[in-house]
Amino acid sequence: MQLIAYILVYPILWLISILPFRLLYAFSDVIYLVIYRILGYRKSTVKNNLRLVFPEKSEKEISKITSQFYHHFCDMMVEAIKSLTITEAQMKKRFKFTNVELINDLEKKQRSIILMCAHYGSWEWIFILQKYVQHKGYAVYKRLANKYFDKLVKRIRAKYNSHLITTKETLSVLMKSKTEGELTINGFVSDQSPKANKAFHWNEFMGIKVPMYTGAEMLAKKLDMAVVFFSVKRIKRGYYETTFTTITETPKEFKDYEITDLFFKLVEEQIKAAPQYYLWTHKRWKHRDKVPAEFL
Repeated sequence: MQLIAYILVYPILWLISILPFRLLYAFSDVIYLVIYRILGYRKSTVKNNLRLVFPEKSEKEISKITSQFYHHFCDMMVEAIKSLTITEAQMKKRFKFTNVELINDLEKKQRSIILMCAHYGSWEWIFILQKYVQHKGYAVYKRLANKYFDKLVKRIRAKYNSHLITTKETLSVLMKSKTEGELTINGFVSDQSPKANKAFHWNEFMGIKVPMYTGAEMLAKKLDMAVVFFSVKRIKRGYYETTFTTITETPKEFKDYEITDLFFKLVEEQIKAAPQYYLWTHKRWKHRDKVPAEFL
């Protein structure tokens, strides 16, 4: 069944991916009408999240942000599909880096990097970074249920010397790279919500206490990697600008969870500046009523 699904769906995705950008975003507008206006896909989740973290905003403001979010959400969907056939020149034109020299400087210091980001702006085209740096790129991801689509996604990333690894593979792969003296840059989307009963750390995110993933910080300390945050700014439709911020080059000097807390503060700054570009469809604050006594 997986192969049949792949055979049926892949040609459709490929045809969408070869559309000129003007038509691609017209198609995004159609998707927006379907999933937001007609189906209302997770609309209640989005609005409830926004009301929770922005209690000072009126319903009119919440509705405006919601509509803007769904427009951006649909754009990200078609941009992900576009990754099938987008050229290197197109990607470099549309996804720019304001200070890639920060990464180059760490490279000169022979430092591997933990690159932290959130579900904000656009992370789909960050892989073009590999065309500007010498580090080997790894990104931690959740394996797709369909093994054929999973192989496809890995193949797309490999075009830019980026390799997808699962959470279970991460430690062994990165330890092997360190042993072999290989410089790596390792991407973690670190704002997800871990299971409440498995969380080591709870703190406030957008004013609400939640469990936080700490894997990126723990790996940075264990393998002595620099920790860098990247923020993404939407310049205009289909165009993004990324800026790197060094959280630390000496992670072992930080107390446990301080790096994680600094990361979330940077994420908050992005969200408050332009909330419509955060991924509000996730139930990020679903565990807020399960805070263990020691974290209250």
